[in-house]
Amino acid sequence: MRKTPRPRAGGATELAESARALVLFCVACGAVAGALLPVLARLLLALPWAPLEGPAELLTSVPEPVLTLGTITVGVLGGLLLGFTAVHESLSVRVADTHVTLTVRDSAQEFGREEISVFFRDGKQLVLLGPDGLELAREHCGLNWQRLADALTAHGHTWAEQDPHRAEFRRWVPGTPGLPPGANALLRARAQARKGEDHAEDHAEEARELRGELLRLGVVVRDEDGRQYVRVVAGDVSG
Repeated sequence: MRKTPRPRAGGATELAESARALVLFCVACGAVAGALLPVLARLLLALPWAPLEGPAELLTSVPEPVLTLGTITVGVLGGLLLGFTAVHESLSVRVADTHVTLTVRDSAQEFGREEISVFFRDGKQLVLLGPDGLELAREHCGLNWQRLADALTAHGHTWAEQDPHRAEFRRWVPGTPGLPPGANALLRARAQARKGEDHAEDHAEEARELRGELLRLGVVVRDEDGRQYVRVVAGDVSG
């Protein structure tokens, strides 16, 4: 039987990922990767031709058990670093009858009930919409979705299984008509930034900032399969 989160003292419900679980998971992954590294290096050297042959030879020149113990130790340390980073980047949500607070990267955003129209899940992201249909927030969320939905509805907030405006989106291509002036240029820049989003944090931040600029023009963006989909909420849509 599923348990609905119970409000804490003061009437609010706190939801956050387990810091211990995140760190332990990352440490375990790092340890496994470290243990497998010498094996992979030996397999590479057994091939007639292999990339990174020099580093593989250097690695396997270290005698056992020092080699495996060393790579496991490096993997554990890397896992610890990754785990602490994941905890820092993870989203926590505080739900009260009168407001909701999202906290990530030591930064908190508080939204009053009158500002919020609906919450919904978009892939791995939690999205808040205002009464005007514009996005108030969009954050990567690792929380249990059902527990989050239960907490929100228990406090009287509205939860939707998907974006209630999903049918209004249309795929963006360069020069799409009917968008506010400047929107096409921002979408082109965002498409370019998203090409490097998985490889550099500054690209991801640039894409995030461009999403904010588009919202100021009244354009909401949804990403799917590497494509951008848009809907116009408000503003001058000539051009």
